[in-house]
Amino acid sequence: MKFLIIFALALVAVSAEEIYQRDIVVPVIEGEGRITNGNTATVGQFPYQVGLSLKVSALSSAWCGGSLIGNRWVLTAAHCTDGIQSVTVYLGATVRTSAEVTHTVAKSDIIIHSGWNSRTLKNDISLIKIPSVSYTSRIQAVKLPAIASSYSTYAGDYAIASGWGKISDSASGVTNNLQWARMQIITNTVCAATYGTSIVTSSNICVSTPGGVSTCNGDSGGPLVLESSKVQVGLTSFGSSAGCAKGYPAAFTRVTSYLDWIKSNTGIAY
Repeated sequence: MKFLIIFALALVAVSAEEIYQRDIVVPVIEGEGRITNGNTATVGQFPYQVGLSLKVSALSSAWCGGSLIGNRWVLTAAHCTDGIQSVTVYLGATVRTSAEVTHTVAKSDIIIHSGWNSRTLKNDISLIKIPSVSYTSRIQAVKLPAIASSYSTYAGDYAIASGWGKISDSASGVTNNLQWARMQIITNTVCAATYGTSIVTSSNICVSTPGGVSTCNGDSGGPLVLESSKVQVGLTSFGSSAGCAKGYPAAFTRVTSYLDWIKSNTGIAY
């Protein structure tokens, strides 16, 4: 019997729309789907994409996304890894649980940002340390932005989000086949008009979702990568509780705000 397991569903009252974190999970489901109104990925199209099966307790589990940023490190959202017992990392997968490589690691191999706040959604970022993995055509690290004194806001740029999240607001759970969508980055001012300035801060980056093309539950922690340079600038954090396909902005953790933190914990820097 199919059943729904909700993991760390956060509802926060804000100025316009309620927000929630995108991490709702079910057992494996049949059939195809997509990031709402997106596209099905081809094998090896997103070799940096990581799937995360999160053990919450003996009887419950959850699903999130992530990105491979080095041969021993995965980047994801803090709300995905907060309170879990262990995580199985799927590398080189297009079909969700059919990976080239899998590693199961304990919570001691997870680094959650010390400033993570589940109430305000600040510092929604974490790292997972895995055994060293060999790169293949289906397993490659994504590039991060270069450490610099200042950064573009990326507003107006197009980026690609990917993941195995829900295919629609009415879908019963995550999908089996990796999906992706092309999205345009918007200013934080525009994003804050929906969620409020207390929620959308400089450490967030947002995209517009015309036509209901958006990230959704189960995409949490997954990458937002610039179309032009293939550099990861965001990771899926939250969206409107009104629904993924309702046209409200989708919000991500802004990677440039955490480059020093990533470097100090992993040694990875550009």
